[in-house]
Amino acid sequence: MRVALDATPLLAPPTGVGAFTQGALRALARRPALEVSAFAVSWRRRAGIMAGLPDAVSVRQRAMPARPLQAIWRRADLPPVEWFIGDVDVVHGTNFVVPPSRRAAAVVSVHDLTPLHHPELCDAPTLLYPGLIRRALRRDAWVHTDSAFVAAEVVEAFRADPRHVVTVPPGIPPLPEVDDEHAARVVRGALPEGTDRYVLAIGTAEPRKDLPGLVDAFDRIAASHPTMALVLAGPPGWGEAALGDALAGARASARMVRTGWLEAPDLAALLRRASVLAFPSRYEGFGFPPLQAMAAGVPVVATRAGSLPEVLGDAALLVEVGDRDALAHALDRVLSEPELRRALVDAGRARAARFTWDACGEGLESLYVQAAAARA
Repeated sequence: MRVALDATPLLAPPTGVGAFTQGALRALARRPALEVSAFAVSWRRRAGIMAGLPDAVSVRQRAMPARPLQAIWRRADLPPVEWFIGDVDVVHGTNFVVPPSRRAAAVVSVHDLTPLHHPELCDAPTLLYPGLIRRALRRDAWVHTDSAFVAAEVVEAFRADPRHVVTVPPGIPPLPEVDDEHAARVVRGALPEGTDRYVLAIGTAEPRKDLPGLVDAFDRIAASHPTMALVLAGPPGWGEAALGDALAGARASARMVRTGWLEAPDLAALLRRASVLAFPSRYEGFGFPPLQAMAAGVPVVATRAGSLPEVLGDAALLVEVGDRDALAHALDRVLSEPELRRALVDAGRARAARFTWDACGEGLESLYVQAAAARA
Protein backbone atom coordinates (compact mmCIF):
# COMPACT_ATOMS: atom_id res chain seq x y z
CA MET A 1 0.00 0.00 0.00
CA ARG A 2 1.35 3.43 -1.01
CA VAL A 3 0.86 6.01 1.75
CA ALA A 4 1.83 9.68 1.61
CA LEU A 5 2.04 11.78 4.78
CA ASP A 6 2.10 15.55 5.05
CA ALA A 7 5.44 16.30 6.72
CA THR A 8 5.04 20.09 6.66
CA PRO A 9 5.07 20.23 10.50
CA LEU A 10 8.74 19.18 10.36
CA LEU A 11 9.59 22.57 8.83
CA ALA A 12 8.63 24.45 11.99
CA PRO A 13 10.29 24.48 15.43
CA PRO A 14 9.43 21.24 17.26
CA THR A 15 5.85 21.10 18.53
CA GLY A 16 3.48 18.33 19.56
CA VAL A 17 2.22 17.95 15.99
CA GLY A 18 5.78 17.87 14.69
CA ALA A 19 6.68 15.18 17.22
CA PHE A 20 3.65 13.12 16.18
CA THR A 21 4.51 13.50 12.49
CA GLN A 22 8.11 12.46 12.94
CA GLY A 23 7.27 9.56 15.24
CA ALA A 24 4.52 8.30 12.95
CA LEU A 25 6.79 8.44 9.89
CA ARG A 26 9.48 6.44 11.65
CA ALA A 27 6.98 3.86 12.88
CA LEU A 28 5.29 3.50 9.49
CA ALA A 29 8.64 3.14 7.74
CA ARG A 30 9.10 -0.07 9.73
CA ARG A 31 5.80 -1.57 8.51
CA PRO A 32 6.74 -4.02 5.71
CA ALA A 33 3.37 -3.80 3.95
CA LEU A 34 3.62 -0.03 3.46
CA GLU A 35 5.47 2.09 0.92
CA VAL A 36 5.74 5.42 2.72
CA SER A 37 6.43 8.82 1.17
CA ALA A 38 6.29 12.34 2.55
CA PHE A 39 5.49 15.77 1.14
CA ALA A 40 5.48 19.36 2.33
CA VAL A 41 2.95 22.03 1.43
CA SER A 42 5.61 24.62 0.71
CA TRP A 43 6.97 26.43 -2.32
CA ARG A 44 10.63 27.02 -1.43
CA ARG A 45 11.21 25.18 1.85
CA ARG A 46 9.90 21.74 0.96
CA ALA A 47 13.40 20.19 0.90
CA GLY A 48 13.70 21.07 4.58
CA ILE A 49 11.70 18.01 5.60
CA MET A 50 14.46 15.69 4.40
CA ALA A 51 16.55 16.00 7.57
CA GLY A 52 13.71 14.67 9.72
CA LEU A 53 12.76 11.66 7.58
CA PRO A 54 13.83 8.02 7.96
CA ASP A 55 15.86 6.60 5.08
CA ALA A 56 12.96 4.36 4.05
CA VAL A 57 10.63 7.31 3.47
CA SER A 58 10.84 8.83 -0.01
CA VAL A 59 10.05 12.36 -1.17
CA ARG A 60 8.77 13.01 -4.66
CA GLN A 61 6.71 16.10 -5.22
CA ARG A 62 6.24 19.31 -7.12
CA ALA A 63 6.32 22.62 -5.30
CA MET A 64 3.08 23.26 -3.39
CA PRO A 65 2.51 26.96 -2.60
CA ALA A 66 0.99 26.86 0.87
CA ARG A 67 -1.15 29.99 1.09
CA PRO A 68 -2.75 29.82 -2.37
CA LEU A 69 -3.47 26.10 -2.05
CA GLN A 70 -5.00 26.35 1.40
CA ALA A 71 -7.15 29.27 0.27
CA ILE A 72 -8.40 27.22 -2.69
CA TRP A 73 -8.90 24.05 -0.63
CA ARG A 74 -11.16 25.93 1.77
CA ARG A 75 -13.57 26.53 -1.13
CA ALA A 76 -12.99 23.80 -3.72
CA ASP A 77 -11.75 20.24 -4.12
CA LEU A 78 -9.11 21.15 -6.67
CA PRO A 79 -6.30 20.73 -7.42
CA PRO A 80 -6.03 17.10 -6.25
CA VAL A 81 -2.96 16.12 -4.31
CA GLU A 82 -1.99 13.62 -7.02
CA TRP A 83 -1.02 16.57 -9.24
CA PHE A 84 1.83 17.24 -6.85
CA ILE A 85 2.87 13.85 -5.44
CA GLY A 86 1.72 11.26 -7.97
CA ASP A 87 -0.61 8.32 -7.42
CA VAL A 88 -0.93 6.89 -3.89
CA ASP A 89 -3.49 4.72 -2.13
CA VAL A 90 -3.82 6.88 1.00
CA VAL A 91 -2.93 10.49 1.76
CA HIS A 92 -2.65 11.43 5.43
CA GLY A 93 -2.91 15.05 6.51
CA THR A 94 -1.09 15.07 9.84
CA ASN A 95 -2.08 18.58 10.96
CA PHE A 96 -5.85 19.18 10.63
CA VAL A 97 -5.70 19.61 6.83
CA VAL A 98 -5.78 16.90 4.16
CA PRO A 99 -5.61 17.90 0.49
CA PRO A 100 -8.38 16.81 -1.87
CA SER A 101 -7.54 13.71 -3.89
CA ARG A 102 -8.61 12.16 -7.16
CA ARG A 103 -8.49 8.48 -6.16
CA ALA A 104 -6.55 8.22 -2.91
CA ALA A 105 -8.35 7.62 0.37
CA ALA A 106 -7.95 10.56 2.74
CA VAL A 107 -7.10 10.52 6.45
CA VAL A 108 -6.87 13.71 8.52
CA SER A 109 -5.40 13.94 12.01
CA VAL A 110 -7.42 16.12 14.36
CA HIS A 111 -5.35 16.61 17.49
CA ASP A 112 -7.82 18.80 19.37
CA LEU A 113 -10.80 21.10 18.83
CA THR A 114 -9.45 24.22 20.51
CA PRO A 115 -10.71 26.56 17.73
CA LEU A 116 -14.28 25.37 18.27
CA HIS A 117 -14.38 25.28 22.06
CA HIS A 118 -11.93 28.05 22.88
CA PRO A 119 -11.55 30.38 19.89
CA GLU A 120 -10.26 33.07 22.24
CA LEU A 121 -7.18 30.87 22.80
CA CYS A 122 -6.32 30.61 19.08
CA ASP A 123 -4.40 32.57 16.51
CA ALA A 124 -5.89 33.40 13.10
CA PRO A 125 -4.52 30.40 11.12
CA THR A 126 -5.77 27.96 13.75
CA LEU A 127 -9.30 29.35 13.51
CA LEU A 128 -9.46 28.10 9.90
CA TYR A 129 -9.14 24.43 10.90
CA PRO A 130 -12.83 23.66 11.56
CA GLY A 131 -13.83 24.71 8.05
CA LEU A 132 -11.08 22.59 6.55
CA ILE A 133 -12.12 19.59 8.66
CA ARG A 134 -15.74 19.97 7.54
CA ARG A 135 -14.69 20.11 3.91
CA ALA A 136 -12.56 16.98 4.31
CA LEU A 137 -15.47 15.13 5.90
CA ARG A 138 -17.69 16.08 2.97
CA ARG A 139 -15.10 14.36 0.77
CA ASP A 140 -15.47 11.20 2.91
CA ALA A 141 -12.14 11.62 4.67
CA TRP A 142 -11.47 9.42 7.69
CA VAL A 143 -10.39 11.09 10.92
CA HIS A 144 -7.51 10.04 13.11
CA THR A 145 -7.41 11.31 16.71
CA ASP A 146 -4.82 10.84 19.44
CA SER A 147 -7.44 10.27 22.16
CA ALA A 148 -10.94 8.90 22.53
CA PHE A 149 -11.88 12.23 24.11
CA VAL A 150 -11.17 14.12 20.88
CA ALA A 151 -12.80 11.37 18.79
CA ALA A 152 -16.05 11.90 20.70
CA GLU A 153 -15.73 15.66 20.21
CA VAL A 154 -15.27 15.22 16.45
CA VAL A 155 -18.34 13.00 16.18
CA GLU A 156 -20.46 15.48 18.14
CA ALA A 157 -19.15 18.71 16.62
CA PHE A 158 -19.11 17.66 12.97
CA ARG A 159 -21.73 14.88 13.03
CA ALA A 160 -19.07 12.59 11.66
CA ASP A 161 -19.69 8.89 11.16
CA PRO A 162 -18.20 7.35 14.34
CA ARG A 163 -17.07 4.35 12.32
CA HIS A 164 -14.78 6.68 10.35
CA VAL A 165 -13.26 8.39 13.41
CA VAL A 166 -10.45 6.23 14.74
CA THR A 167 -8.31 6.75 17.84
CA VAL A 168 -4.65 5.77 17.56
CA PRO A 169 -2.54 7.13 20.44
CA PRO A 170 0.98 8.23 19.57
CA GLY A 171 4.12 7.03 21.22
CA ILE A 172 6.23 9.29 23.41
CA PRO A 173 8.88 11.47 21.72
CA PRO A 174 12.20 10.13 22.99
CA LEU A 175 14.49 12.37 25.00
CA PRO A 176 18.13 12.46 23.91
CA GLU A 177 20.71 11.09 26.30
CA VAL A 178 22.68 13.81 28.09
CA ASP A 179 25.81 13.28 30.17
CA ASP A 180 25.84 14.44 33.79
CA GLU A 181 28.30 17.28 33.17
CA HIS A 182 26.16 18.80 30.43
CA ALA A 183 22.97 18.36 32.44
CA ALA A 184 24.49 20.03 35.50
CA ARG A 185 25.68 22.94 33.38
CA VAL A 186 22.23 23.43 31.85
CA VAL A 187 20.52 23.37 35.23
CA ARG A 188 23.04 25.77 36.79
CA GLY A 189 22.54 28.16 33.91
CA ALA A 190 18.77 28.10 34.28
CA LEU A 191 18.34 28.41 38.05
CA PRO A 192 18.33 31.76 39.84
CA GLU A 193 20.90 32.33 42.58
CA GLY A 194 19.94 30.72 45.86
CA THR A 195 17.82 27.94 44.35
CA ASP A 196 18.70 24.30 43.85
CA ARG A 197 15.39 22.65 42.87
CA TYR A 198 12.64 23.63 40.48
CA VAL A 199 9.13 23.13 39.21
CA LEU A 200 9.25 22.84 35.42
CA ALA A 201 6.63 23.76 32.83
CA ILE A 202 7.04 23.07 29.12
CA GLY A 203 4.97 24.83 26.50
CA THR A 204 4.53 27.82 24.23
CA ALA A 205 3.34 30.98 25.97
CA GLU A 206 -0.19 30.73 24.62
CA PRO A 207 -3.44 31.18 26.57
CA ARG A 208 -4.37 27.48 26.35
CA LYS A 209 -1.37 26.55 28.52
CA ASP A 210 -2.41 28.91 31.37
CA LEU A 211 1.14 29.71 32.42
CA PRO A 212 -0.08 32.83 34.29
CA GLY A 213 -2.16 30.52 36.47
CA LEU A 214 0.93 28.44 37.23
CA VAL A 215 2.91 31.56 38.12
CA ASP A 216 0.22 32.52 40.62
CA ALA A 217 0.01 28.99 42.06
CA PHE A 218 3.78 28.79 42.53
CA ASP A 219 3.81 32.23 44.11
CA ARG A 220 1.38 30.98 46.77
CA ILE A 221 3.76 28.21 47.92
CA ALA A 222 7.11 29.88 47.25
CA ALA A 223 7.62 31.00 50.85
CA SER A 224 7.28 27.39 52.04
CA HIS A 225 9.96 26.23 49.58
CA PRO A 226 12.65 28.94 49.71
CA THR A 227 15.17 27.13 47.51
CA MET A 228 12.63 26.17 44.84
CA ALA A 229 12.46 27.91 41.45
CA LEU A 230 9.86 27.92 38.70
CA VAL A 231 11.32 27.30 35.25
CA LEU A 232 9.13 28.02 32.22
CA ALA A 233 10.61 26.33 29.15
CA GLY A 234 9.19 27.12 25.75
CA PRO A 235 9.01 29.72 23.00
CA PRO A 236 7.05 32.97 23.15
CA GLY A 237 3.50 32.98 21.85
CA TRP A 238 0.33 35.01 21.71
CA GLY A 239 -0.06 34.84 25.49
CA GLU A 240 3.01 36.97 26.16
CA ALA A 241 1.21 39.96 27.64
CA ALA A 242 -0.70 37.98 30.27
CA LEU A 243 2.35 35.95 31.22
CA GLY A 244 4.50 39.06 31.47
CA ASP A 245 1.94 40.71 33.76
CA ALA A 246 1.78 37.61 35.97
CA LEU A 247 5.56 37.44 36.34
CA ALA A 248 5.84 41.15 37.04
CA GLY A 249 3.23 40.94 39.80
CA ALA A 250 4.57 37.83 41.54
CA ARG A 251 6.17 38.22 44.96
CA ALA A 252 8.66 35.46 44.15
CA SER A 253 9.39 36.74 40.64
CA ALA A 254 13.14 36.58 41.30
CA ARG A 255 12.82 32.80 41.47
CA MET A 256 10.87 32.49 38.22
CA VAL A 257 12.77 32.16 34.93
CA ARG A 258 11.92 31.72 31.27
CA THR A 259 14.34 29.80 29.11
CA GLY A 260 12.80 30.44 25.69
CA TRP A 261 12.97 27.69 23.09
CA LEU A 262 15.57 25.03 23.95
CA GLU A 263 17.50 22.50 21.91
CA ALA A 264 16.40 18.94 22.67
CA PRO A 265 19.45 18.00 24.82
CA ASP A 266 19.01 21.06 27.03
CA LEU A 267 15.28 20.44 27.42
CA ALA A 268 15.97 16.79 28.26
CA ALA A 269 18.48 17.84 30.92
CA LEU A 270 15.99 20.20 32.56
CA LEU A 271 13.17 17.66 32.44
CA ARG A 272 15.12 14.79 33.96
CA ARG A 273 16.28 16.87 36.94
CA ALA A 274 13.00 18.63 37.70
CA SER A 275 11.33 18.13 41.07
CA VAL A 276 7.92 18.09 39.39
CA LEU A 277 6.46 18.84 35.99
CA ALA A 278 3.47 21.18 36.09
CA PHE A 279 1.00 21.01 33.19
CA PRO A 280 -1.78 23.53 33.95
CA SER A 281 -3.51 23.52 30.56
CA ARG A 282 -7.05 24.75 30.04
CA TYR A 283 -7.60 22.26 27.20
CA GLU A 284 -5.54 19.40 25.70
CA GLY A 285 -6.08 16.86 22.97
CA PHE A 286 -3.24 14.63 24.22
CA GLY A 287 -0.17 16.12 25.95
CA PHE A 288 3.39 14.85 25.36
CA PRO A 289 5.32 16.62 28.18
CA PRO A 290 3.57 14.83 31.07
CA LEU A 291 4.25 11.43 29.50
CA GLN A 292 7.87 12.38 28.81
CA ALA A 293 8.21 13.39 32.44
CA MET A 294 6.66 10.13 33.62
CA ALA A 295 9.02 8.13 31.43
CA ALA A 296 11.93 10.06 32.97
CA GLY A 297 10.80 9.38 36.54
CA VAL A 298 9.50 12.89 37.26
CA PRO A 299 6.16 13.30 39.09
CA VAL A 300 3.43 15.23 37.31
CA VAL A 301 0.79 17.70 38.46
CA ALA A 302 -1.76 18.50 35.75
CA THR A 303 -5.29 19.74 35.21
CA ARG A 304 -8.31 17.65 34.27
CA ALA A 305 -8.30 19.38 30.90
CA GLY A 306 -9.64 17.65 27.81
CA SER A 307 -7.97 14.29 27.29
CA LEU A 308 -5.52 14.50 30.20
CA PRO A 309 -7.53 12.28 32.58
CA GLU A 310 -7.73 9.66 29.82
CA VAL A 311 -4.03 9.86 28.95
CA LEU A 312 -2.53 10.24 32.42
CA GLY A 313 -5.00 8.16 34.44
CA ASP A 314 -4.14 7.93 38.12
CA ALA A 315 -0.42 8.37 37.48
CA ALA A 316 -0.56 12.17 37.92
CA LEU A 317 -1.99 14.43 40.58
CA LEU A 318 -4.92 16.10 38.77
CA VAL A 319 -6.74 19.33 39.66
CA GLU A 320 -9.65 21.21 38.14
CA VAL A 321 -8.96 23.61 35.29
CA GLY A 322 -8.33 27.15 36.49
CA ASP A 323 -8.34 26.27 40.21
CA ARG A 324 -5.15 27.99 41.31
CA ASP A 325 -5.61 27.08 44.97
CA ALA A 326 -5.85 23.40 44.06
CA LEU A 327 -2.85 23.66 41.74
CA ALA A 328 -0.79 25.29 44.48
CA HIS A 329 -1.86 22.63 47.01
CA ALA A 330 -1.01 19.78 44.61
CA LEU A 331 2.45 21.20 43.89
CA ASP A 332 3.05 21.68 47.61
CA ARG A 333 2.08 18.06 48.31
CA VAL A 334 4.41 16.61 45.70
CA LEU A 335 7.28 18.79 46.94
CA SER A 336 6.62 17.99 50.62
CA GLU A 337 5.46 14.35 50.73
CA PRO A 338 8.17 11.80 49.77
CA GLU A 339 5.77 8.84 49.78
CA LEU A 340 3.38 10.57 47.38
CA ARG A 341 6.28 11.49 45.15
CA ARG A 342 7.52 7.89 45.02
CA ALA A 343 4.03 6.59 44.26
CA LEU A 344 3.61 9.06 41.39
CA VAL A 345 7.02 8.20 39.95
CA ASP A 346 6.29 4.45 39.96
CA ALA A 347 2.79 4.89 38.53
CA GLY A 348 4.08 7.33 35.93
CA ARG A 349 6.72 4.98 34.58
CA ALA A 350 4.12 2.22 34.23
CA ARG A 351 1.68 4.57 32.52
CA ALA A 352 4.24 5.90 30.05
CA ALA A 353 5.23 2.37 29.04
CA ARG A 354 1.77 1.92 27.48
CA PHE A 355 2.47 4.43 24.71
CA THR A 356 4.79 3.12 21.99
CA TRP A 357 5.45 4.19 18.42
CA ASP A 358 5.26 0.59 17.20
CA ALA A 359 1.68 0.38 18.46
CA CYS A 360 0.97 3.74 16.81
CA GLY A 361 2.34 2.48 13.47
CA GLU A 362 0.26 -0.68 13.70
CA GLY A 363 -2.88 1.32 14.47
CA LEU A 364 -2.33 3.79 11.64
CA GLU A 365 -1.72 0.98 9.15
CA SER A 366 -5.03 -0.60 10.18
CA LEU A 367 -6.74 2.76 9.69
CA TYR A 368 -5.24 3.14 6.22
CA VAL A 369 -6.44 -0.34 5.23
CA GLN A 370 -9.98 0.53 6.31
CA ALA A 371 -9.97 3.89 4.54
CA ALA A 372 -8.59 2.43 1.32
CA ALA A 373 -11.14 -0.40 1.34
CA ALA A 374 -14.00 2.07 1.78
CA ARG A 375 -12.68 4.17 -1.12
CA ALA A 376 -12.42 1.20 -3.50
